[in-house]
Amino acid sequence: MHNVVVVESPAKAKTINKYLGKDYTVLASFGHVRDLPAKDGSVRPAEDFAMTYEVDDDARKQINNIAKAVKESDKLILATDPDREGEAISWHVLEALKASKALPKGVHVERVVFNEITKGAILEAMKHPRDIDMNLVNAQQARRALWRKLPGSKSAGRVQSVALRLICDRDEEIEKFISQEYWDIRVLMENKSSVPFKARLTHWQGRKLDKFDIPNEARATEIAAGLEGKQFTVSELEQKQVRRHPYPPFTTSTLQMDASRKLGFSAKKTMQLAQKLYEGQDIGGETVGLITYMRTDGVTVSNEAITAARSLISSEYGQNYVPSSPRVYKVKQKNAQEAHEAIRPTDVTRTPEKMRNMLDGDMLRLYELVWKRMMASQMESALFDQTSVDMESADKQAILHSTGSVQRFAGFLALYQEGKDDDDVDEESRSLPALDKGENVKTKEISPEQHFTEPPPRYTEASLVKKLEELGIGRPSTYASIISVLQEREYVRLDKKRFIAEARGRIVNAFLVSFFRRYVEYDFTARLEDQLDEVSAGEVEWKQVLREWWEQFIHTVEDTKKLSNPSILEAVDALLEPYIYRNIAKGGENPRACPACGEGRLGLRTGKFGAFLGCSRYPECNFKRQIGGETEEGGEAAANMSNEPKLLGSDPKSGMEVFLKKGPYGLYIQLGNDKKPKRSSVPKNIPPDQVTLEKALALLTLPREVGTHPETSKIIKAGQGPFGPYLLHDGQYTSLKGDDDVLTIGINRAVVLIAEKVARGGGRRGAAPLKVLGDHPDGGKVELYSGKYGHYVKHGKVNATLPKSSEPEQFTLEEAIPLLAERSASGSKKKKPAAKAKSKAKAADAENAETPVKAKKKAPAKKPAKAKASKKKPTEE
Repeated sequence: MHNVVVVESPAKAKTINKYLGKDYTVLASFGHVRDLPAKDGSVRPAEDFAMTYEVDDDARKQINNIAKAVKESDKLILATDPDREGEAISWHVLEALKASKALPKGVHVERVVFNEITKGAILEAMKHPRDIDMNLVNAQQARRALWRKLPGSKSAGRVQSVALRLICDRDEEIEKFISQEYWDIRVLMENKSSVPFKARLTHWQGRKLDKFDIPNEARATEIAAGLEGKQFTVSELEQKQVRRHPYPPFTTSTLQMDASRKLGFSAKKTMQLAQKLYEGQDIGGETVGLITYMRTDGVTVSNEAITAARSLISSEYGQNYVPSSPRVYKVKQKNAQEAHEAIRPTDVTRTPEKMRNMLDGDMLRLYELVWKRMMASQMESALFDQTSVDMESADKQAILHSTGSVQRFAGFLALYQEGKDDDDVDEESRSLPALDKGENVKTKEISPEQHFTEPPPRYTEASLVKKLEELGIGRPSTYASIISVLQEREYVRLDKKRFIAEARGRIVNAFLVSFFRRYVEYDFTARLEDQLDEVSAGEVEWKQVLREWWEQFIHTVEDTKKLSNPSILEAVDALLEPYIYRNIAKGGENPRACPACGEGRLGLRTGKFGAFLGCSRYPECNFKRQIGGETEEGGEAAANMSNEPKLLGSDPKSGMEVFLKKGPYGLYIQLGNDKKPKRSSVPKNIPPDQVTLEKALALLTLPREVGTHPETSKIIKAGQGPFGPYLLHDGQYTSLKGDDDVLTIGINRAVVLIAEKVARGGGRRGAAPLKVLGDHPDGGKVELYSGKYGHYVKHGKVNATLPKSSEPEQFTLEEAIPLLAERSASGSKKKKPAAKAKSKAKAADAENAETPVKAKKKAPAKKPAKAKASKKKPTEE
C-alpha cells in the first residue's frame, strides 16, 4: 500500500518523508496552486459570486507531479498547514486534480493536521484523518473575494487601509497637539532612622491637587516656600503583599510584539525566522521542527508539554518555583475549529544553551524568547511587599504621598520579563524604609519640577500590532504582510522605529476617508472579521456575507464614479489642509496665497510625478510646490522644494547661470539653459537650503580624479549618479555611503572602500556569492550577491534585485524563486529600443495613478509566471 502526502514547502516535505518511511511519497505544493486571476471577472457578484480560479504553468507542473504519484497510490493525504489558508490550499490541490481528471476513482482522499513537525506529532496525526472542512475553505474564499482594489486608486488593501488610517490619525493627533505646562512638588524625606526616601505633594491647603493645579513656576515656587518648616507625621500606612502572575505562552501577535521590543525584529523577520524554526533545523544530523505552528491565536498547550516544563523547572530552579497545580490559560476563541496550541518549543529539554552551536544568531535569539516564555508560563508567581504611605503636616495644610515595593520572591521573573514600548509608563518602583503610623518624618529638600504634556507617541511595529489586535482588525498571521505592504508602497516609513505617514499615504487615506469612510472604520472591519469567523464555524453562509458587503460597496463605488476629478481633489485638499499648508505660512500670511503671483490660490493638483500644490491661475502662473511633511528636526523635507528652478548665481568661468532644480529622481544642478546643458545630481544627504553656488560648481566638476590606485596604477574617479555617489576604478563601481563625501574623499579612503568591496565579493565579475540559498527546482544553484545597486539573487543568467523591505541575511530560497521567475518572465518580453522612452513615460504614469483620481481604463497586465518553488501565500488583507 502506497500513499501520497501533500504539504506546502519542500523543506517540510523532506523532513516528513523521513518520519513516514518508504510507503509514503511526500510532495510539496509550493504554496498555492490556484488563485483568482488579477483581471476583472474572476469574482462575479451578478452570478451569485461565482469565482474563476487559475492554475499557472509552474503550478501546473506541481499538480502534474502530484497526479503522477497519485496514479501509483492508494491514498492521497492532504497535510497542509493547520489554518484556514492551509485548508484552502488542500481543497485547491484536490480541485485542480479533479479538473484535470488526474484523480483515479479508487484513490481515497484524507486531510490531516499537525501542530509541530516532530516524528511523534506526524505519526499521531496520520491516525486521525478527516475530510476537508468546507467551512474553513469558504471563509478563506470569502476573504479572497473581499480583497479587491478600490476603483481609481491603488488601494492599500482592505486591512492595510485601516492600518494606514491608524498611522495617519496618530500623525494628525500629533500635528494638532498643543503642549501644556504643569508643575509638581517633589520632597526628599527622612524617617526617624535618617534613611532618605522620596515623596510627592498631593494635597495643598486642604484640597487635592489635580494635574494642572500648579500651572507655572511662580505658583510652584510659592507652594514650595509654603512647605518650608512644616512638620510631617505618617497619617496613613498601608502594607500588603501582591502577586504578579506569568504571561501565557506566545500567540502570533504577542511573539511579534515581544520580538520587536526585546530583539528589535520586524514582524516580517520574526515570522521568517519562526517559519524556519517550525519547519525544522539540522540537530545532530537530523532535521527537527523546534517550535510549534507559529500562526495561532490560541494560548493552550498540550499536557505533555506542561508536564515536561514543570519537571525541568523543578530540576533547574527548585520545587518552590513550580506552582501547586499546572497553569491553564484560556482565551475567548472566536472559532473553536481554529484553536491551535500556543507557540512553544517542541521539546523544552532543548534549552537555548544546548542549541547555541546549532542555530545562527538571530534564530537562536528568537528560539530563546519562545523557550523562556513557555517555561515562565508554568512557573510560580512573583511576590512583592507593597507599601503606600501618606504624611500630613501638623497644620493640616499639606499631604505628601509615597509608594514603594520590594520583591520578596522572583518566581517567573527569574527567567523572563515581557518587553515594553517606550510609551508604556509604569509607576516608579522603589523600596521604602521602615515607617510606623504616627512617626514624625523630616523634610530635607523641596524641589518644584516642571513638566509638559506630550502628544501620543507614533506607532512602533509592536504597538501597531497591539492596536490592530485590540480593535479586532485582520488576523495576527497577516500583520507582518500588512506592515510590509504599507512600507513597500511608500505609504509609510520607519523613522527611529516609529511609523510616519508619507505624503502619498496621507493622500490615499484622505481619499478613502472622504469617499469610502465606512470601509476604513475600525468597527466595520472588525465586524467583517467576526463574520468570517462565523463562516469558519459554520454559523453563517459565506455568500450571504459577500452579498451584504457588495450591495453597499457597489453603490458607494458608483456614486464616487459620478464625481469629477476637481471635486475629488477639493475634498481631499480640504481634509488634508492642516497637513499640507502647515509649513507654508510665515508671519501670519495666508497659507493658500500663491507666493509667485500673489493673486492665485494654492490647491491640490495631480501630475506626472504625483500630487503637488499648484496655483489656481494656471497656466498664467505656473507655480508648483511638492507636498511633504516635516522632518524629525522640524525643517522642511527636500520634497517640499518648489518645482520652479532656483537661481544660485553665475559660473565665474563661463558666465552662465547656475540653477538648482527638482526632477523625478531628486535635486540636480544645471549650468545654463542650452539644449543639452551640463547637469549633476545633488547627493540625497544634502538638503536644498545647503546647496550653495560654491557647492553647485563643485558638483558640476564631477566626475573628478581622486588619484592613482597603488596596486593597479589605474585612475580612481569619484562621481555622482542617479543611484548616489560612487567611486569608479578599473570599470567597477563602489557606492559611497555614510560620511564619505564625493567632493572631498581622498585616495587613501578610496583604496580602503574598494578593497572592502572586493573582500565582500562585489569587486569584479565572477566574484564569490555572499550566500548559496539552495537548489533551484529547474536545476542549478540560487545565489545571493551584493552589487552596486544593492543585494540581488542569481540563477543562471537571471538576476533579480531584492525588494526594499527585505533583509538580505534572512532572505530564503522560497522567496528567491518567485522573484527570479517574475524577473525571467519580464526579461523575456524586452521592448524595442525605439519604444524605451515611451515605456518609461507609461511606467511613470502608472506609478502616479496611485493618487486618488480617476485614471483611464487600461488593459489588464499579463500575469507573470509563478515560480515552481514555494510561493508565498498571497496577502489577504
